[in-house]
Amino acid sequence: MSHAHFSGRDLLAALSVVVIWGLNFVVMKWALADFTPFQLGAWRYVFAVLPLVLIVRRPAVPWRWIIAYGLCQGVGQFGVLFIALQVGMTAALASVLMQTQVFFTALLGVLLLGEQLSRPLKWGLVCAAIGLGCFAMNYVGGAAAAGTTLLGFVLNLAAAAMWAASNIVARRMQQVAHSYDALGFVVWSALVPIVPFVLLSLAFDPPAQRWRWLDAPLSSWLSVAYLGWCATVMGYALWTSLLKRHAASRVAPFSLGVPVIGLGAGIVLLGERVTPWQWAGGACIVMALVVVLLGARRRPR
Repeated sequence: MSHAHFSGRDLLAALSVVVIWGLNFVVMKWALADFTPFQLGAWRYVFAVLPLVLIVRRPAVPWRWIIAYGLCQGVGQFGVLFIALQVGMTAALASVLMQTQVFFTALLGVLLLGEQLSRPLKWGLVCAAIGLGCFAMNYVGGAAAAGTTLLGFVLNLAAAAMWAASNIVARRMQQVAHSYDALGFVVWSALVPIVPFVLLSLAFDPPAQRWRWLDAPLSSWLSVAYLGWCATVMGYALWTSLLKRHAASRVAPFSLGVPVIGLGAGIVLLGERVTPWQWAGGACIVMALVVVLLGARRRPR
């Protein structure tokens, strides 16, 4: 790993990932107009797999890690997130709430891997808890708030927790397989969610919507292609390549731009509204991320 300053190419790659992942949430909303959550999950990963699975070799890691990661990150994270977006969550707020995965990852690391919480993480958890409390204030009395529902809010947090679970799987895998092809891992783990999503669609989608994707317009298929090729393959490949060349403390702060782009895109492109409590909650969560990321950069190696 190099500790040199970012080159122009590295900066462009980091900013590209921020924009790709920030717009990701608006694109999900567009696609869900013509796909059920389970159909969108299946097609997202079909696009992520093809044609790269025919070109990229399977990484030299046991299948159990590929399967575990694919189930947590694919079915768990995105399957639950798609449902949240459908039942009552805006793209703008989803982009912010998904960042709580940082804190779920820290807590799972303590419980499952015996890791310890640093002081910045502790303060970050306090800020995040205050932020979640602000979000929860919108649902006092059981009313929906600015296009969101309590169920959507809870499912969004569950999706963030599943993202954290996939991070724990990745950490555990790195302990037993120190060197592996990151792009190959992303592509081959994308094979895993396809069959579960198809089975979930057949089991739970109403018969009238089971073949809804056949009538989807070109714009929705382009949205699915964006989710599969850009947000999944390109985004993770660029991000992983940056982490291979630079210290994580230099790369990670760019992730702060994702909720900013997501929030702005939801408001501008979808006309979503954000309540004062939601602004306060989002500000607290972003502040929590700042505390954690800047605290990590200040810690001695």
